[in-house]
Amino acid sequence: MSGTRRENIKPGVKVRVVQKQDQRSGKLTEGVVAKLLTNSATHPHGIKVMLDNGIVGRVKEIVE
Repeated sequence: MSGTRRENIKPGVKVRVVQKQDQRSGKLTEGVVAKLLTNSATHPHGIKVMLDNGIVGRVKEIVE
């Protein structure tokens, strides 16, 4: 599932995010959503979230 729609992402969901410094390489970091930081319903580059370990990034994949 894509991470561009806010309705698909809830706290507690396991996701893969790209951090700001990893945008060029595309390196993904896996974690559990603690907080949603994007207020709009959609975002073309992914909804920005904070993971439970404090990492902030844009959701690229939702892990089933």
